Amino acid sequence: MEESEDVPKDFVKLKCERLSVDEVSELVVSPYCGAVSLFIGTTRNNFEGKKVIQLEYEAYSSMAETEIKKICRNVRQKWPSIKHIAVHHRLGVVPITEASVIIAVSSPHRTESLEAVMYCINTLKASVPIWKKEIYEDEYSWKENKECFWANSEK
Repeated sequence: MEESEDVPKDFVKLKCERLSVDEVSELVVSPYCGAVSLFIGTTRNNFEGKKVIQLEYEAYSSMAETEIKKICRNVRQKWPSIKHIAVHHRLGVVPITEASVIIAVSSPHRTESLEAVMYCINTLKASVPIWKKEIYEDEYSWKENKECFWANSEK
């Protein structure tokens, strides 16, 4: 395969079904890359001493996808050697231990892909309109990411 046949691609998906680490990582594999870096954000069973039963995510989907695509463009500007980027985020109910978000990035060498994955998750949490509802045993709470630019604008 010639490198021109393996053009850089971005795979952005918001979906209500269970996310697959294998599916997301396979999207970014390239014969020109020696590194595939992954971030998997999962639902944990606790928050500040409360027992979490599950999470529920809502999004302004078209805007969220647009913002994630901007993140991908920014990654390519910062790390030009990045080949493929995949960002899958789950919507709806996410049970304990299941993935809420999976990010995969391929590059010729590990440093760029590891840095790009960290940039992707941090920027996603700060700028993408996806909201999380934590459901506890006897109550629930809508959470905003402390990184979110709009969360700090009114304080």
